[in-house]
Amino acid sequence: MSKLFYDSSSCWDWNKALPIGNGKLGAMIYGEGTSEHLQLNEETVWFGKKRNRNNKEALSHLSEIRQLILDGKIPEAEQLAKYAFSGTPQSQHTYQTLGDAFFDYCGKIKDGTNFCRSLDLETAIHSTTVTDKQTDLRYDCEAFVSAKYNCIVVHYQASQKGELSLAASLQRGNFYESTEHTSDSLFIQGNLGGGGMDFCCGLKMLSDSNQVKAMGEHVFTEQATNATIFITAATTFRYETPKTEVAKWLDAIAQVPYETIKAEHIEEYQRYFHLFRLSLDYDKTLDSLTTDARLARIDDTHPDNGLINTYMDFGRYLLISSSRGDCLPANLQGIWNRDIDAPWGSKYTININAEMNYWPAGICNLSDCEQPLFEHLLRMVPNGTLTAKEMYGCNGFVAHHNTDLWGDTAPQDIYIPATYWVLGGAWLCTHIWNHYLYEKDFDFLKRMYPTMKQAVTFFMDFLIKVDNQYVTCPSVSPENTYIMEDGTSGCLTYGATMDNEILHELFADCMKAASEVNDDDSAFFDQLKEIKDHLPPIQIGKHGQIMEWIKDYDEAEPGHRHISHLWALHPAHQITPDETPELCKAASVTLERRLSSGGGHTGWSRAWIMNMYARLWNNEKAYENLIQLFKKSTLPNLFDNHPPFQIDGNFGSIAAIGEMLLQSNENRTILLPALPSEWANGSVTGICGMDGGVYNLTWEAGVLTKASVYARRSMNTTLIYGDQRQQVILDAHTTKELL
Repeated sequence: MSKLFYDSSSCWDWNKALPIGNGKLGAMIYGEGTSEHLQLNEETVWFGKKRNRNNKEALSHLSEIRQLILDGKIPEAEQLAKYAFSGTPQSQHTYQTLGDAFFDYCGKIKDGTNFCRSLDLETAIHSTTVTDKQTDLRYDCEAFVSAKYNCIVVHYQASQKGELSLAASLQRGNFYESTEHTSDSLFIQGNLGGGGMDFCCGLKMLSDSNQVKAMGEHVFTEQATNATIFITAATTFRYETPKTEVAKWLDAIAQVPYETIKAEHIEEYQRYFHLFRLSLDYDKTLDSLTTDARLARIDDTHPDNGLINTYMDFGRYLLISSSRGDCLPANLQGIWNRDIDAPWGSKYTININAEMNYWPAGICNLSDCEQPLFEHLLRMVPNGTLTAKEMYGCNGFVAHHNTDLWGDTAPQDIYIPATYWVLGGAWLCTHIWNHYLYEKDFDFLKRMYPTMKQAVTFFMDFLIKVDNQYVTCPSVSPENTYIMEDGTSGCLTYGATMDNEILHELFADCMKAASEVNDDDSAFFDQLKEIKDHLPPIQIGKHGQIMEWIKDYDEAEPGHRHISHLWALHPAHQITPDETPELCKAASVTLERRLSSGGGHTGWSRAWIMNMYARLWNNEKAYENLIQLFKKSTLPNLFDNHPPFQIDGNFGSIAAIGEMLLQSNENRTILLPALPSEWANGSVTGICGMDGGVYNLTWEAGVLTKASVYARRSMNTTLIYGDQRQQVILDAHTTKELL
């Protein structure tokens, strides 16, 4: 059942509306029966314009703040950081809603019945059906977003000839300046604020009655049987004259028959969607229940593998719909944001959330969907080079814990637990090597390698030596607070565990990438190896836990949502059951302590915990946390709930489901490493390993019964299933039956 469906309207509740998108355009469809409402988004609708927010006081106070931290004078260091290291202005700009489209049946439906709305994940088409009680007339509506024509497409049809009357309008509250119309089209325009960009949103209506008129802020048709509406938008971020582009796109799509547009849309979308499929056996009698009813009945005694199949498809659908082609990467809400002033600005939070959005890309056979992230990383580099120079006097490239449409890299907010962290760009750069392992695209690596090297260069200049170890200073462990022996609370520190783990990974990645692209800068890599060999190791603390800081501090909030010090377990592979069992035991203690103190209370944090338990090969704990995610952090439309909605939990949790079925690194691939007993029978096709293999797996009664691998490139890996090991060596584009 690759479909979300409901037998009641959303009742104007955004958390019950359903999303459609093509990466550049998005809409939340409310499904109201006797009328319709689409909340609209366009990826570049951001307040303001590009700025240099680097604090010019930072460099002259860097030595002082470092000494305060090393002397243990943390309150003094944090007070100075507020003044000298916060961005100027302190916050980046924010992503905004584009507006709303409203549709009205012009009184034709006074009282609806037999209402149904659904989102077909196989075709990426939203459908609604309603019948008028008095006349028995049925009205059907289909909606999707065409990537080819860059338009939202809404198609209405009446069950009887000439019985469709429809009015459409565009609105943006008080945040637009003018409305224009032609005979069949409507345009709203304005400035997005802050002396920034201009935008235009346009709507065109076609009708088989040829009676389409525009009046005021409405376009309408009468005595029709079917009508098609196209909606698109643009800003001056990409186009000098947005209205010209909008009109061009609307005119182009209007020349194409609706059925052709629909067929082309399905074909383009399914090129992504059909690459992967999870099929867990489930109780088919539950198929008659609506999606929200199935979600509501989930608990420890009522598993629903069918809902898990749907949830996996939905997560992949969301990634395809918010990040493909030449669009921007998925932000905190993917592309679906209803607010002018959104929670956390609906930006790119790069101390986990933006990275989590792309955890499923490789394993779920959607690596192409990660390309927008790398394009944005390249957009950040010039800004990050300036931040490195102006704030820290360093060469290379740096970014803090947020970025925006323009690739801003300066510190965000004045929030001590998060603001002064310098590893955001470094974490993003670890995605470069991971992506290369999945795809082995040499042209990609050659293009991105200079960015990775620039990130390394910054830390070669930035790190200081303390007790014969190279450490970051200042830094934090996002977004946590520690308690010193004298009871003082602090956030600023040096050599936080997460920093050391990311740098170990980044430095190793850079060395391997350099070998691939034949960078023979021996002096650079000799120095890098010296630094890497003297990074602080992962330490085990007094509770048997992985230490979060350079010293074994207690936590002010033991159930904190961030579990940054387990970065080495996931997303990295520095802690593994087969190679570092002692650290795995300590990681388990860390997770148990977090959860026993209320951890996992945000959707994305619960998703991260699922991934970590999967990496520990703890199948039942991974599954248990998936059920908790459904019970506590999933909205009626299956969106993840922080609260409020954030999309990272959707993406992180489907990545974890993938990790329960297959895990790989550069050395080995493990089949069914954390298969829950509740998934006794099932199959997965198209799941990918870092070894270049695309795997199809089938299991019965928890035992693998059939397995094959297709080598996208030549591969050489150690394949592990239970106690069995085999070496798999394949030429590119060949298939091997493994069982």
